[in-house]
Order: sequence, then structure tokens, then C-alpha cells
Amino acid sequence: MFRGLGPEIEHRGEIVVIGLGRFGSSLSRTLVDMGHEVMGVDLDSANVQAHAGVLTHVAEADTTNEQVLRQLGVAEATTVAVCIGADIEASVLTAVALSDLGVPNIWAKAMTEPHGRILSRVGAHNVVFPEAEMGQRVAHLITGGVLEYVALDEDFVLAEMTAPASLVGVPLGESNLRRDHRVTIVCHKPDSGRFTHTDRDTVLSPQDLIVIAGRRKDVDSFGPSRR
Repeated sequence: MFRGLGPEIEHRGEIVVIGLGRFGSSLSRTLVDMGHEVMGVDLDSANVQAHAGVLTHVAEADTTNEQVLRQLGVAEATTVAVCIGADIEASVLTAVALSDLGVPNIWAKAMTEPHGRILSRVGAHNVVFPEAEMGQRVAHLITGGVLEYVALDEDFVLAEMTAPASLVGVPLGESNLRRDHRVTIVCHKPDSGRFTHTDRDTVLSPQDLIVIAGRRKDVDSFGPSRR
């Protein structure tokens, strides 16, 4: 679940991650693995110490204070991610401070829809709902049939699954998939092969994996109906 409000920004320089709990820790460590320089900031000294030597820079600080952020050099950052968890007040006040500093690319984690709307209104350019997104993903995984489920926005998703029997052995161009189910197969993975693009002449085998794309309700209905 994601709400993008601002223009797309090409990131430059060090990324600042505020809040080094589970989500912020995972985000910051992944960014480092991708080759980015990351400053991690948290009010909890234990969280800061746990990331010393892992992130490029770490700091223990109250990020609701604009002057503190300025002293840390956050005002010069292009991208800042606010990953503060349960303390909604601190999350919102941090977003306000970052907006007042003129940070051009503010991402913020929201716990609820109202929290997300407030973050958007006070200056966050992009708001993510990781708990809601994970709940939706797991719901599809545990009910069987779907191997992976990714929401690209509120109403468009990708799902990975085994090729249904109704599509096996016939060229996709003759399957009437779009007409009957309003979804598209964007790629497939033959048994013991690698993912590759599909076209009208692609013929699927029973063990092939496919990735389908479409509106949420169409993808959801296609999964159960294929059995």
C-alpha cells in the first residue's frame, strides 16, 4: 500500500533513515547493501549502537527538533525516510521539521490511514503502509495458489503462480485471457528454466510459473478460478 504525492526525485548523496526499529533497520541495511551511504538516526541509544559500523553514520537525536536536524546536516539531504513506529506524534513532528527544512524527497511510514493522511498534509511526499501491505501479501500466500503478491498501487497488482490448467498447451494469443479475466501474463518461468517474457505464441507447460498483472479484484478472482 503506497501513496505517492510528490514528483519523482532522482536521489543523490547520503540517505537519512530516521527510526531504526525493525522497518527502519531493514530499510537502512538494504540500502547499504545496494551501495548507498546511509545515516541512521534514532532516539534510542541501543538502536543507534546496534547500527554503528553497519551504516555510514549513526546519531542519537530527537528528530522532532528542526535545529537538531540542521546540526546533523539533514537539511542538505535529498532523501529522508521517516520510519518511526508507534510514536505517531514524533513521526508527524519529524515530517513537519523535514518539510520546513525543505528536504525535497521525504518518505514516511504510516501505521494507519489517518496517520498517512496527516503525514501527507504536513509535507511527506511519499507515504508507505508496510504493515497493511504485508498483511495483504500474506493473506494471498497462506490461502494457497499464489507464490508471490506485490501491490504496485492501491488497485494494480502482480501475482506469481503456477500456470493454470486452462492455459496449458495453447498459445496465449488464443487463450482469451484478457477478455475472460482482464489480466495479462507478463512473463513466465519454464520448469528448471529462468523467467522470460511472454508473447502471443508462448505455450505454457503444467509446471511453468507465471506472473500476472491486473486490477486487484481481477487478479484475486483469477487465482481461485484457475483451479
